[in-house]
Amino acid sequence: MRVLVTGATGYVGGRLVPRLLERGHSVRVLVRDPARLEGRPWAGRVEVHRGSMEDPEALKRALEGVGTAYYLVHAMLSEKDFQKAEERQAESFARAAREAGLGHVVYLGGLLPKGARPSSHLTSRARVGEILRAHLPTTEFRAGPIVGSGSASFEMVRYLTERLPVMVAPRWVLNLVSPIAVRDVLAYLLLALEKGPLDVVEVGAEPLTFRAMMETYARLRGLRRVILPVPVLAPRLAALWVGLVTPIPNRLAVPLVEGILHPLVADTARARALFPEVNPIPYEKAVALALERLALGKVETRWSGALFGPGYLLEDREGMIREVRTLRVEAPPESVFRVLTSLGGDKGWLVWGWAWQLRGLMDRLLGGPGLRRGRRHPTELLPGEAVDFWRVEALEPARLLRLRAEMRLPGEAWLEWCLHPEDEGCRLIQTAYFAPRGLSGFLYWWLLYPFHRRIFSDLVGAVRREVLRTGSNNVPFEGSKKRVCESSS
Repeated sequence: MRVLVTGATGYVGGRLVPRLLERGHSVRVLVRDPARLEGRPWAGRVEVHRGSMEDPEALKRALEGVGTAYYLVHAMLSEKDFQKAEERQAESFARAAREAGLGHVVYLGGLLPKGARPSSHLTSRARVGEILRAHLPTTEFRAGPIVGSGSASFEMVRYLTERLPVMVAPRWVLNLVSPIAVRDVLAYLLLALEKGPLDVVEVGAEPLTFRAMMETYARLRGLRRVILPVPVLAPRLAALWVGLVTPIPNRLAVPLVEGILHPLVADTARARALFPEVNPIPYEKAVALALERLALGKVETRWSGALFGPGYLLEDREGMIREVRTLRVEAPPESVFRVLTSLGGDKGWLVWGWAWQLRGLMDRLLGGPGLRRGRRHPTELLPGEAVDFWRVEALEPARLLRLRAEMRLPGEAWLEWCLHPEDEGCRLIQTAYFAPRGLSGFLYWWLLYPFHRRIFSDLVGAVRREVLRTGSNNVPFEGSKKRVCESSS
């Protein structure tokens, strides 16, 4: 069967594609940036179509000759008003799929609370399912928290439990939820190809409380943890706390927390009848398998894998904190790279000049180089040379510039820019890395985070303005279109 997978760079889609190929299916993927597939072992075995869910022509081409399509996309992290965006995307896809005569769409949505108002995220997921079912033969799986190495739900439980010996938690951590292992989600998705349209099917393992989920993780890791439920704790405050302690950004933490304000228990009667071959594994086993994959370094996909749009990502993973900012620039990579390689020295850093000067003075007082080293040449850089309190660690013309910090720090830091050709312009990806050393490093990062966030956000925007101001956006493309870094994934 020829199958279309949307969301192939996401957490579930990235795992589904190789399993479809293993079963002999012809797989086509629709992605916004085909370069994001480079390095994946299955990339050369799929038919790649470039486009978005709101591009009718791209959808028409991608759906041609397809028997079944998987709808595995959402706009929660790429759009501020994600509900309207998800509705537009679903309607656009449904129109194109109906015109193409699509026989079956398989959609992965979320469980809804029984007898209570669902969160905005779950409401949006349900609305997408309604649109697809109204226009197309549909199988809509509704699942609770997906548990697997790299999943958002697993990472949230993992970091909260690892970092907080004592947790004061809202009383709704005592609500029952039906988690499900990612391997069982994949099993249902694969079997849906053979079953045909089934309407709504709720899936999940045996329910347990969110508190029990954390306690189970602690037991498997040999940790002693105390969780104290309290009557009052605002959901948004709890979500902000999750965003602070874990790698999950607030834009994702808020809907995750709001989603468990009420019990989320799956009615699995239809799933058992329709898919007797799937016996969902218990939560404890799912966590044990996820920990095993982490220990072996064999994490297939991660919740942040699909983040490659304009915007911001803060991530804390395996001891490395990353701040990623992406921005489209209406100029070729060569023009942008020329601006990047002229930063520092007498020209300065385009924005917040006094803050850079103050940081340099503080570094000199602590015995570091400060800004006194300047730079050798006003526009040229060579690998290994100094730029103020940075050193050029990697340089690939029109593609990559990475600076390593040599200032006094309780850890190690880097500032990196990657450039990817995109239509008539390019995508600029700026990443600040920090590997904290001990508790002092962790406190240093969070104390200065409000300042870093503003300064680095302004910096990436200033680079774009400088490119356009200097009028160098008419420089022709000369560099290869090879993708050389994965900062955004």
